[in-house]
Amino acid sequence: MKIGVRAHDYGKMEIEALAETLRLEGFEAAQLALPKAFLGIDTYEDITLWHLERIRRAFEENEVEIPVFGCYMDIGNPDDEVRKRAVDTLKKCLAYSKETGAGMVGTETAYPHLSKEEKKIWYPFMLDSIQRVAEEAVKLDVKLAIEPVYWHPLDSIEAALDVIEAVGDEEHLRLIFDPSNLLEFPDSTDQESYWKQWLSAIGSYIDVMHVKDFKMDDKGNYCSALLGKGVIRYQEISRWIHANKPNLYLLREEMQPRFAKEDLAFLRAI
Repeated sequence: MKIGVRAHDYGKMEIEALAETLRLEGFEAAQLALPKAFLGIDTYEDITLWHLERIRRAFEENEVEIPVFGCYMDIGNPDDEVRKRAVDTLKKCLAYSKETGAGMVGTETAYPHLSKEEKKIWYPFMLDSIQRVAEEAVKLDVKLAIEPVYWHPLDSIEAALDVIEAVGDEEHLRLIFDPSNLLEFPDSTDQESYWKQWLSAIGSYIDVMHVKDFKMDDKGNYCSALLGKGVIRYQEISRWIHANKPNLYLLREEMQPRFAKEDLAFLRAI
């Protein structure tokens, strides 16, 4: 396994400083959302070839891999203008990712928390967007990775498999798996069985796993937690990784830098 982190959890830095920081902290890989991670880049429109070459060189020199170029867009939005802007941005980032040597461009499928009825309405728009971006990924020979989330249109095993079948190119369409984004009912879910179901169904399409933990407060609100101190049970997930994908990228999200050592110890134990 290769252990990494969502880079902007360290805040915005100069490109070279962030790459060096991650190396010194002990991370082997990073997910980069350029406007969130680097000073001088505030939007995807600000990105230049000069930035991309600096990123490629700095991360190579520090031996920190870039498995995910983050470009999380509202690709299921029924608003034509919003959706077009999301698709166009993703297509540009596919080309950018190739320049940096990133493994894939990652996105979720919506921004807001959707109701069951809204997810049904958004689903065909999401599928159309994924198909159009996947066509560009094939042209450039790069990977698009989509992330299932229970409050988005891509909310279930069935939805994920349907999209993969509709696109019909598993080489260029991959999955990011985030257990925390799929556990809707932590108090009542048999996690061992639940993770077995997910991983047996879609595991062959997963190239990256996001690792985080959370608790619910008295009002039912999500609260980030230290790894192993929240509701996520990683035992079955760990067993599956060792048996099926020992070289999987594990990327810590929602990290607090002062707890980096504890996080790394937990991830290495996985």
